[in-house]
Amino acid sequence: MDKKTRLISAFDQKPVDRVPVGFWFHFTGENMYGEKCIQSHLDYYLNSKVDYAKIMCDGYFRPPMDYGVKNASDWTKIKPVGKNSPYIAEQLERAMRVNEVLAPDRCTFYNIFAPFSVIRWCGEDMVMAHLKENPKAVMEGMKIIAEDVAELARLVIEKAGCTGIYFCVQGGEKDRFTFDEYRELITPSEMHVLNIANSVSDYNMLHCCGWAGDPNRLEVWQNYPVKAVNWAVFIENMSLSEGKQFFGGKTVVGGFDNRPHGVLYSGTHDEVTTFTKNVVADYVNAVGDNKGLVIGADCTIPADVDFKRLVWVVDAL
Repeated sequence: MDKKTRLISAFDQKPVDRVPVGFWFHFTGENMYGEKCIQSHLDYYLNSKVDYAKIMCDGYFRPPMDYGVKNASDWTKIKPVGKNSPYIAEQLERAMRVNEVLAPDRCTFYNIFAPFSVIRWCGEDMVMAHLKENPKAVMEGMKIIAEDVAELARLVIEKAGCTGIYFCVQGGEKDRFTFDEYRELITPSEMHVLNIANSVSDYNMLHCCGWAGDPNRLEVWQNYPVKAVNWAVFIENMSLSEGKQFFGGKTVVGGFDNRPHGVLYSGTHDEVTTFTKNVVADYVNAVGDNKGLVIGADCTIPADVDFKRLVWVVDAL
């Protein structure tokens, strides 16, 4: 079974010859941009033996322009940048170039941050204050930003040839919003992006990010329309088999702690091998088979990880 067939089969809950695996990390410094970023992706994915690739949006976290927002009402004045802007065009070029090499024999997914994550780069304290002061204005701004995010999602699939998107949702910490607040304020912009992505691909992933180290209110994302879900097992205290039930039987991605003290980064060969086998065994014991399982990590792994450690995981599987 080749890499592409293996992952698609896992996403479709079909039998696989072995459980597929994927890990990724942020590229930093000069490797965040241009040709160096493209080559860094290729160097990693061609030498780590993992089954699929996540193309990172490093260098494009911040909003594409200065929105000039100072007052809550200013959110109603922002404009979409459009597909011809460098923000979208340069990311599309990155995806196309990486896919020229990788897409023929493996699935690829482009990292897409949700609109709420994008506006937080404008200043988290300001955004949260504006949401309390004038939530309708901020929602209108997120709706505009969602147009750009959704257009990027559509283009990386339709034009660049990605299998789907890896949609990163953040802001679900339990002390940030109630369930009803999140669903009213944030979910509409996220659903717009997912609806566009799903219109061009059946294979989109959801990442419920535990970046702050605080547990999320996972139920706000529980019924999002995606093919597979990745969350921070070690932060949310929800195992892969528990998550499979919680997320309605969707394919689950994860199993490893992504932090430096985790076994993937710091363990011996035997420890990594044993841990890998135990992740699969625990899932099979709970679910009954290994269908709908993809091995990965809670989030991005440290950029200085030794690639041989990832090969240990593949070999163990």
